[in-house]
Amino acid sequence: MFPDHTLADHEETTPAAGGRTPAAADDDTAIRELIERWVRAVDAGDLSGTIADHADDVVMFDVPPPAEGVRGLDAYRAAWPEFLQWQAQGARFELTSLEVTAGEDVAFAHALLRCGTSEELARDPRNRLRLTFGLRRQDGRWVIAHEHHSFPTVEGDSDSGSAEVRALHGRWFLDTAAGDLDALMAPIADDVVSYEHEQPLQYVGADSVRQVCRRGLEASSERVTWDVPDLKIVARGDLAVGWGLDRVRIERSDGSAVEHWSRGTRVFQRIDGSWQMIHQHVSYPYDPESGIARTDLRP
Repeated sequence: MFPDHTLADHEETTPAAGGRTPAAADDDTAIRELIERWVRAVDAGDLSGTIADHADDVVMFDVPPPAEGVRGLDAYRAAWPEFLQWQAQGARFELTSLEVTAGEDVAFAHALLRCGTSEELARDPRNRLRLTFGLRRQDGRWVIAHEHHSFPTVEGDSDSGSAEVRALHGRWFLDTAAGDLDALMAPIADDVVSYEHEQPLQYVGADSVRQVCRRGLEASSERVTWDVPDLKIVARGDLAVGWGLDRVRIERSDGSAVEHWSRGTRVFQRIDGSWQMIHQHVSYPYDPESGIARTDLRP
């Protein structure tokens, strides 16, 4: 009633060590080779090799926007040229680990890669690009249906730190317009050192800087505003620096306004979870012939 099975037949269908069948092991190998080809293609700047073995409806969640991901093979193809141009300038895209789990028609894999220029990798040699792949068997072969790329975020990393320090400046601008001295002083460290426009050579401590800010707010009965239109910020870890041309504008009651520009550099440290200014340097250029500060210059 039932067909006979020989011992050889039984051996061919018995799971291998670890509960895996030979067919599953073959799938693991095929998927591993597919992903390794993809990594080599990206590293070589090979666009056709990069998009090979991807489903027409592939969805990629990449490091850069859009937040909703890149959807479809045409959009996937369009997302790569800029990265591959950067890659061709000497960056590395190197697989360091790969784990594959394959089912009958669906599989997933996760991998870690070195991704960056020599300088970036030397600065942070442990940083890795993290990849997750979702695959399906289609027309008898494995294709990638989903990719998810990410870098781990670091507390106080450059992006979040820059945004926080920029927001701090934005609050300063609003507090200046409101004439709120207490709010202006809130993000200034107790031991701040400030090089101001006027003498002495330096102001040390928040109390002395507070007096400078008070004089600035009280110097005119008109509305005083301050901003840095070309503000640049670099943040690393718990330290940040911002610089640009400071614009102070005094709006008079008759509708006219007086505006002057100077140079400003400010250094910040994250202390107890919040950014505080630990150093400031503001100055006017001077006329080398007369020795007089030029407060009339415009960008």
